[in-house]
This record gives sequence, C-alpha cells and structure tokens, in this order.
Amino acid sequence: QVQLVESGGGLVQAGGSLRLSCACTTAVNTFKYYAMGWFRQAPGKERAFVAAIDWRGSTSYADSVKGRFTISKDNAKNTVSLQMNSLEPEDTGVYYCAVDADGVAPTADAHDYHYWGQGTQVTVSS
Repeated sequence: QVQLVESGGGLVQAGGSLRLSCACTTAVNTFKYYAMGWFRQAPGKERAFVAAIDWRGSTSYADSVKGRFTISKDNAKNTVSLQMNSLEPEDTGVYYCAVDADGVAPTADAHDYHYWGQGTQVTVSS
C-alpha cells in the first residue's frame, strides 16, 4: 500500500515563495522507480497538472508555472518537493501529490497516476 502526505501549504502574498513536500510510504526500494506528480485544484475548477518527475529525473511543467516552480525527488528520503517562487493569486488551490507506479515518463495525465495524497491548501493573496 502506498501512502502520500503533503505538507508546506499556507498563506503567502503575491510574489512570495512556498515549498511543498510530499512524503511517500511504500515498499522498500520501490520509490526510486516511481514517477511523481503535483496537481492543483482551484475553487470551482477541475484538478490540473502542475509538474511531474520520472524515475530518471526528467521533468515536465504546466506552461503557467514554467520558470517559477521546480519539482525535485529525493529517493533517499522518499519525498518529492515543489519549490514555488513568484507566486500569483492564480496559483491558489489545493495541491496534491501523486504516484505513477510505472515511472517511465513525467506524465501530465491524471489518469496515469495510481495513488494520491489528501492535499495541502495554498492561498496567494494579491
């Protein structure tokens, strides 16, 4: 069984930064083979892709966050992080991390992900 717990959300002013973390509990020596993704859901909107990283470290980003957000994966700690800089009010939402157990590509398709965390709230004030 895979469990994900996000942390690091909060309230920040526009232009500020936050760092989200996601701790993954899984079988020994399996996390390093996972692809991991971050998605967000704004009020009244569907869940949307933010960033992903595959087992080799290749990354992909939504156009709206390129150059501002950075995803990273620490296989020794079983964590994936999302560094968010130059935050905008449009970045407000609940942020979810997810596991793609196939791991072969940093996919933006939510249907490719097998496990999801409970989410952490990010609110950016103008």
